[in-house]
Amino acid sequence: MSVRRLDLSTATWRKSSYSNQDGGNCIEVSDGSPAVVPVRDSKDPHGPALVFPAAAWASFVTAVKGGGLPGA
Repeated sequence: MSVRRLDLSTATWRKSSYSNQDGGNCIEVSDGSPAVVPVRDSKDPHGPALVFPAAAWASFVTAVKGGGLPGA
């Protein structure tokens, strides 16, 4: 199986609107690709990013907003 690398060196990142200003527990997403959504830890901007299919990310966001995920 071949794995294609996504070049995120020029990606524009935005923080979650639910992030607070003290820098804790923040994620950033990049909206530059219609097929996938890269996600990274805002405290480690040069670290790795997870890349999700756009449809899966949209389902996750909908579930979070609707309270459809179990609490931790």
